[in-house]
Amino acid sequence: MVTSADQSRSATLPDSVDFHFDLMCPYAYQTSLWIREVRRLTGLEINWRFFSLEEVNRVEGKKHPWEREWSYGWSMMRIGALLRRSNMDDLDRWYASAGKALHVDGLKPHVPEVAKSLLEELGLDPGLVDEAIQDSTTSDEVMTEHKKVIDAGGYGVPTLFFADGQCLFGPVLIDPPIGDDAVELWDSVVAWTKFPHLYELQRPKTRSDEKLIAETFRPYIEARDWVSMNRGEVLDFGSMDKRTDEV
Repeated sequence: MVTSADQSRSATLPDSVDFHFDLMCPYAYQTSLWIREVRRLTGLEINWRFFSLEEVNRVEGKKHPWEREWSYGWSMMRIGALLRRSNMDDLDRWYASAGKALHVDGLKPHVPEVAKSLLEELGLDPGLVDEAIQDSTTSDEVMTEHKKVIDAGGYGVPTLFFADGQCLFGPVLIDPPIGDDAVELWDSVVAWTKFPHLYELQRPKTRSDEKLIAETFRPYIEARDWVSMNRGEVLDFGSMDKRTDEV
């Protein structure tokens, strides 16, 4: 039985959301699991969009990711951009598969040969990897969506855009809720859009939190071939492990 409260709630919730991600980001991957659960339960439409941590954290004097023959996150998103031209579902499945490979299984989807094998497992043409890199317009697509976040004052992922143009960073989590809890969190996120001058609410991380984060991200830590950054600062998960183990 659908109550008037249910009808009122559904009338105020958005039908779709733009979800900006970098496949290499472990936090964005965790949040993507949550938003997929929200989609499963509510019918929310997810429009997958891109953002480059390589570019926003680029050290002065280093090449931009689009200037390199192969850049880990940027090149992966170029593959995603090409897949999306066929349909959003192909990109959706690609992100789910490559994200799991890196952040759960500890594999290296950012290596071209592994990227090709993942496409093949999805029933897609592995030649799309080379095609995406040879097509300069895939880089243009990534740049356009990256710039949208920057122009909105954003700095990382996950970043959400709503139909009215509002932009929110987060939610940042490592234990994506499921079921009713997932929907409750979605309701809370949407509630933020009612307060356009509510800028920040943040929970400090304790040493126990840091240890849990390091354990959750261990497959990613072991598979990565690059320096992880956060707003220009190097993230040293190895030191985090050592420090928290002393508690």
